[in-house]
Amino acid sequence: MGLPFLSRLENLPPEVWSKVAQIDQLQGQWISGVKLNPQILGRLKRSVLITSTGASTRIEGARLSDEDVEKLMRGIAIQKFADRDKQEVQGYFELLQNVFEGWDRTPFSEGSIKHFHKELLKHVEKDKLHRGQYKKSENKVHMVDGEGKSVGVLFDTTPAYLTDKEMLELVEATREAFKQKRFHPLLIVGNFIVEFLLIHPFQDGNGRLSRVLTNLLLLQHGYEYTPYVSHEKLIEDNKADYYMSLRKSQKTLRSKKPDLTPWLEFFLTIVYKQAVMAIELLSAENVEKILSPNQIAVWEYLKTVPEASPGEISKKAKVVRATVNQALDRLLRLKKVERIGMGRSTRYRKI
Repeated sequence: MGLPFLSRLENLPPEVWSKVAQIDQLQGQWISGVKLNPQILGRLKRSVLITSTGASTRIEGARLSDEDVEKLMRGIAIQKFADRDKQEVQGYFELLQNVFEGWDRTPFSEGSIKHFHKELLKHVEKDKLHRGQYKKSENKVHMVDGEGKSVGVLFDTTPAYLTDKEMLELVEATREAFKQKRFHPLLIVGNFIVEFLLIHPFQDGNGRLSRVLTNLLLLQHGYEYTPYVSHEKLIEDNKADYYMSLRKSQKTLRSKKPDLTPWLEFFLTIVYKQAVMAIELLSAENVEKILSPNQIAVWEYLKTVPEASPGEISKKAKVVRATVNQALDRLLRLKKVERIGMGRSTRYRKI
């Protein structure tokens, strides 16, 4: 495989480049946007962990709802589901949490990939013999329905005896591509994921692991809104297109005319939607999600009056004056309020 396989990233259609440009424009808006309250970010991240875990495991046939996942993570026993579903959910949640917290200290390497696989399946008793090890026998990729049953084989994967070689080449070529910066990182990530899933290097857990690795690589290449909007949920909501785009591209990758376009169009559309939703977290409609309770109290009061002084706000909203000043500074930065006048006569009103 080696670096030449990345030549398929050349001569991509304009639609692909347009989507890349749109994503990077939104990324720039996120970077230059307001610094969100750490408590709010923590709540968002916790919510995404629950949503992503539920979605990623359901794509592979698990049946736990987001509410079930949350109960499980809070230590509440759930009897109605198979142990395997609960074990897979716990492994995914813990691994994704570690990625969100330690992505900047995690090297992208075969060692990390094998370690992630071991962690992903560490609670699944049936998988203990092959955790963290490439497959020793052949496997196939199946589409599954809502009940977790196979509805057909998507494609044949790399034979077991070639897996070590192809994974080494894929990881090294991907690392070198990131280093050379000849191709846009989103295209390199998309190429890595489609190749990884075609190789299907582990006996089980490849789909879930591909989504964890997507989160890792997006974070490592500057898409820092990743923990605050669930990539996995967007894939679950578009599962038919996910399977179709994978199938269309993967059946060409070993041919003389490989075509990444179907997969890249799907992958970039998902990343774009993720970016749009991240920017919406900064919008007026979602302002309550990124404000503290006291800041919300100030905001809610200003929505009821034409304008008010900090003293009036403090009295009516029942928030101490110093906190009112901090809240107003934040609302000014968010462009949710504007200042009228100066000095003692300063007043504020909702924009």
